[in-house]
Amino acid sequence: MPTILLLLLSNIFMTIAWYWHLKGGMQKPILAVILISWGIAFIEYCLAVPANRIGYAGGWSAGQLKVAQEAIALVVFGVFMVTFLGEPLHWRHLAAFGCIMAAVGFLFWGRG
Repeated sequence: MPTILLLLLSNIFMTIAWYWHLKGGMQKPILAVILISWGIAFIEYCLAVPANRIGYAGGWSAGQLKVAQEAIALVVFGVFMVTFLGEPLHWRHLAAFGCIMAAVGFLFWGRG
């Protein structure tokens, strides 16, 4: 559970780091946006690295960690896209998410 929680928190910070400037920050100089994003991404790394170490030590494979991270990233981005950027959620987003969740299921299938 600590792995999932840390991955969730790290993805929240990474999504903000990558996309915060798309709404209300487009007039900022690109160098300022990059430096601010690096600062935010530092927090993401402080969460993602321990998440991966804890998960790997707990028996998760690197593939399981990566696919779980991608599934979490899609959920976080979907919420961010709708709530912060105000973009609509379409059936295509849900279908793509379903495919990623199927990938998660395949990698964790039979894991004891």
